[in-house]
Amino acid sequence: MKKTIAIILTLVLALSLAACGGGNADDKTITVAASPTPHAEILKVAAEVLAKDGWTLEIKEYTDYVQPNNVVEDGEIDANYFQHVPYLDTFNADNGTHLVSVAMVHYEPFGIYAGTKSAIADLAEGDKIAIPNDGSNRARALLLLEAEGIIKLKDGIGMDATDLDIVENPLNLDIVQMEAAQIANVRDSVALAVINGNYALQAGLNAGTDALAVEDAESISATTYANVLVVKEGNEENEKIQALIKAVLSQEVKDYINNTYSGAVVPIF
Repeated sequence: MKKTIAIILTLVLALSLAACGGGNADDKTITVAASPTPHAEILKVAAEVLAKDGWTLEIKEYTDYVQPNNVVEDGEIDANYFQHVPYLDTFNADNGTHLVSVAMVHYEPFGIYAGTKSAIADLAEGDKIAIPNDGSNRARALLLLEAEGIIKLKDGIGMDATDLDIVENPLNLDIVQMEAAQIANVRDSVALAVINGNYALQAGLNAGTDALAVEDAESISATTYANVLVVKEGNEENEKIQALIKAVLSQEVKDYINNTYSGAVVPIF
């Protein structure tokens, strides 16, 4: 009898451990915070790749540039995919967060789009141009305006440029700074709008076909602003993260980007 009871207890213990351990479905679930376009769309392809290896990818969509970093820093979400390294570096410095890039995925050309004026040559005295108000994207917008001869910046300022570094503004243009996500929505009240690639796509615009001007592929902006997969420091070698990296950098994802976005999104792997 004692021997039988001992065997039963052993079996119960083994079943309990199995229930608490590897049988937990969450162990095979990866969560990623992403902007809706193109990031979440690209991740849906990565999800199909992950599913072949038994992983489930849950994509949490955000429309701002702050919460996706906060939820990864807090451990609520495993990774995020919406930003480039200059923005990430600025965010870490400003907020004391500990986030790191683990993969460069794609580049989105920044573009100047028509507002009330249909061409750059139509700009007139005092016209308004909307640009992003966050540090790295603001500099990127200003450099593009300079490249098109609209303004001139202080020599050598590069990616540190702000509106205070404008040294020539022949038309006395009003450079209106606002949240990047809102710029596409105010084009009817500004002459021109300088819009991030993902927000342009969300607004039904394509840098490859609709923009009046885009960044040159050899420009400092183009070579700097790769959109990256980000995790909290210390999690880089986590099994989930390694599986995610492999899927995001797969041939299936590269083919999807090339076949879907007509040059508005370009894979860099």
